[in-house]
Amino acid sequence: MRFLGSALVSFFVLASKVFAKSSSGDSVLVLLDPSLDRANYSIFFSGLEKRGYDLTFRAPKDASPAITEYDVPNYSHVILFTPDTKSYAPDITPQSLVGLLSENTNLLIALSPKQTPLTSLATEFSLILPPPGTPLVSHHPKRSEPATVIPVSVSVPGSPILTPGTPPIWFSGAPHAHGNSPYLVPILRAPAESFAADSTDDTGADAIVDASEKGGEGLWAGSHMGLVTGFQTAKNSRVVFAGGVELFSDEYARKELPSGTSSGNAPFARDVAAWVFQETMTLRIDRTEHHRVNETVAPEMYTVNDQIVYTAYISAYDRRTSSWEPYSGIADMQLEFTMLDPHVRTALPPVPGEPGKYEVQFRAPDRHGVFKFVVNWRRKGYSFLHAATTVPVVPLRHDQYPRFLSAAWPYYVGAISTSAGFFVFAALWLAGDVKGEKKNLKKSQ
Repeated sequence: MRFLGSALVSFFVLASKVFAKSSSGDSVLVLLDPSLDRANYSIFFSGLEKRGYDLTFRAPKDASPAITEYDVPNYSHVILFTPDTKSYAPDITPQSLVGLLSENTNLLIALSPKQTPLTSLATEFSLILPPPGTPLVSHHPKRSEPATVIPVSVSVPGSPILTPGTPPIWFSGAPHAHGNSPYLVPILRAPAESFAADSTDDTGADAIVDASEKGGEGLWAGSHMGLVTGFQTAKNSRVVFAGGVELFSDEYARKELPSGTSSGNAPFARDVAAWVFQETMTLRIDRTEHHRVNETVAPEMYTVNDQIVYTAYISAYDRRTSSWEPYSGIADMQLEFTMLDPHVRTALPPVPGEPGKYEVQFRAPDRHGVFKFVVNWRRKGYSFLHAATTVPVVPLRHDQYPRFLSAAWPYYVGAISTSAGFFVFAALWLAGDVKGEKKNLKKSQ
């Protein structure tokens, strides 16, 4: 009976992903702190519902609906808007949230300046948070809002996650520093003139100046701090840590900037949700092929110095049609032919006129052994592409070597001339003056 229930749960989870707005499913569990008013986040939540997501709300301490059942996640995405919650239901722990990521469930987590279990979870993802009670503070530009409510420009160099031209957004919360993990994806950075402090006045300005001169962990100021940061695992599941839940609120979405224009909180929140829910920048390798030149079937083994053709077919998820479409927008993909170390590393370019097809021809190395075709493309924000195929490379058989080598002609000539000289010498020796020897023999008698 337990097995039947597990099979039914797995079936319904897979069925929900067949026609999904997101490439990983449309079911969303929202954990909302009781101190937060759900109506104050109606723009964000209604935007998700209009895009086809099925939202289920739950308090952090409630036991149902369960996040997982029979070790199978019941939801494709989980939103944790619990900045002040310090205790959760038994099924919500830092370990269980990390386990969800291993099952390709995505997380959107809002932090706060307070110390909570989510603070310790963020450190597991190479995020370094300032001491509790130290929100982000900035006195620029001049405005009527408190120093902890800051307009932040969303321009992040080289980040295609956000829509170009998005206006600045309002932010209030805690910053964080980035560790050395290559899986981090910066989305929003702090303004250059901002800093983290436990007071909004300027009494600690001298300490900040001293810290900036010394550098190191004592400095919590400047644009090196992150406000919203993503993390993509090796399995391509995604998690986003936002320094404050207020940036998703209706108040900040409707609040005008100091310049008098509308804020970009609504489009910013939409872009962040689209990325973490795997609507955008989601790629996959459909299949790979390899064969010899002028052949179409992959052989059981290759011979040294064979001319090999390798082909990869790549597609991207299109959220407008909820389908996978051929994608030829990668210009820096590489193919490696490895045996412990790469023996061949070459570009794998897209084929003009054939969307989604990447192909390259190369010569197998003059070395036999067990080799791998390896494609390992990793770029920040995009799904990681990895494919590996093992093939043996064997030496030439005894009847495959050439009969004559052009480089060996000096040796051939030497051998032939030596043989010819030997036969001439033998012939002259055998056919020498025999009569003269007989005359000398008779006189001696």
